[in-house]
Amino acid sequence: MNALAARRRHPAAIVLLLLLGLVVTGGIYALVAPKPAQAAVASADDVAAGKKLFLANCSTCHGANAQGGKAGPSLAGVGAASVDFQVGTGRMPLSNPGVQAMRKPNKFSDEQTKQLAAYVASLAPGPAIPDAQYTSGEGGDIAKGGELFRVNCAMCHNYAGSGGALTRGKYAPSLHHVTGTHIYEAMLTGPQSMPVFNDANISPENKRDIIAFLHNIDKNQNPGGLNLGNFGPVSEGLLAWTVGIGALIALSVWLGKKAA
Repeated sequence: MNALAARRRHPAAIVLLLLLGLVVTGGIYALVAPKPAQAAVASADDVAAGKKLFLANCSTCHGANAQGGKAGPSLAGVGAASVDFQVGTGRMPLSNPGVQAMRKPNKFSDEQTKQLAAYVASLAPGPAIPDAQYTSGEGGDIAKGGELFRVNCAMCHNYAGSGGALTRGKYAPSLHHVTGTHIYEAMLTGPQSMPVFNDANISPENKRDIIAFLHNIDKNQNPGGLNLGNFGPVSEGLLAWTVGIGALIALSVWLGKKAA
């Protein structure tokens, strides 16, 4: 017993216990940590085709090797998710310089967008296009997604995802009828004024909940009546002033004419 107690008091015992604790903690974290939503690895043919598309459509601003320049940033490390979002929503290629790239019809097919994303992803590691199990919204917790959206997104995108004004001419776009893939990619890459919500900030499962919430809003039939764009008291107040006060003025004029 005395020998065992002596070994316990040995200075090396503390170091061994600390190392053991670190190993156990690291193992548990590796088991329970959220796994990133990864897509399939692109083929060499997609990368080659994507490079041709890039040189023909993107290299003027981003450089022949995507190294960037005065007209556009470097694309090394932005990942396939960023390309799929920017090109898939028509924001890129940029039609003309402005404070913010606007959403417009995509000039590339889905296959060409995939090839461009594959080429840019081959330049350096970056966020991948997420898997459909997280982007469809199926199985997501709508109530939890609504809570997460109001905490993290509503201050810019409005409580119902209708969008809103930002500073210096920028704006947070409407999220109505946006695909789950593009919503996930926007959270993952943080385009333009949007912050990045990587999987350490908001897990893939929680991103799925947010997508489920937004898709549920798209299905909302507004049983309470006209939603006025879901812009809140601004549109409601405008309606009250223009219609309500206008009606009162018209009524006052009519009564005045009758009295005369």
